[in-house]
Formats: sequence, C-alpha cells, structure tokens
Amino acid sequence: MAAFSFTDAVLTVNAVTLTTLVRSVTLNVEAEDLETTTMGGGGYRSRIGGLKTGTLEVEFLNDFAASQTDATLWPIFGTVVAFTLKPTSAATSATNPQYSGNVLVTQVGPLDGEVGALAVRSVSWPTSGTVTRATA
Repeated sequence: MAAFSFTDAVLTVNAVTLTTLVRSVTLNVEAEDLETTTMGGGGYRSRIGGLKTGTLEVEFLNDFAASQTDATLWPIFGTVVAFTLKPTSAATSATNPQYSGNVLVTQVGPLDGEVGALAVRSVSWPTSGTVTRATA
C-alpha cells in the first residue's frame, strides 16, 4: 500500500465495532529510553529500550441511542477491554496490519461541547499489556 487517504479505519472496542462513530484515531506505542553510557563509551551516549507502553486516542461522534457511543463506553468505564485497529476495512495483510491489545478505559467524557458545535467526545486510554501487530 502506498500513501493513502485515512478514511476507512476499523476500530473495535470490547468486541464492538465502533467504526461509524470514529472521527479520528491514534495508536501510539513507545519504549522507555534507558541510558547505559559508561566511561569506555568514547564520549558518546549509549541506550537500550526499556518498558513499553501505549495509548489509544479516539474522537467519537457522541450518540446516546442504544448500541451507540454512550451505551457502549459507559458500561466498560474503569475496566480493561480488548481493542483492534486496522488502517482500512480490507482483509488483514502485510499492507493492512491489524494492531490489537487491551486498554484501560480511564475516561468516557460523556458531555463536552459548545452551542451549535458537533457533539463529540475525545478519550485517551493507556494500553495494558502487549500490543501486537498481525499481518495475516
């Protein structure tokens, strides 16, 4: 897959596909930077990767109808649930990998907005455990 327009991402949370409610989604995964520099390093710093962590950030359209945003997120508030995320709705492949893992639903942000604006809610959830990348 070459450059593409990000219009078809697929997000599931707690086995519920929320794609039609997602305006934006970001998965960040990073490793701690642990310095291992010693006197014999020739004046250069050396480093190794430490503990890994991640964050799933989503902006949802806000909807209070059955099976929509609020009805899906409110019951899982404060719990660890599974997620999957793919760049497009095509089959999982080397050019359309699926990322999966667990997140701790630390916030649900039920109401936020201003008069006349589109009703959205933005959340940022830390990953819990391993985030994997599947290509098949």
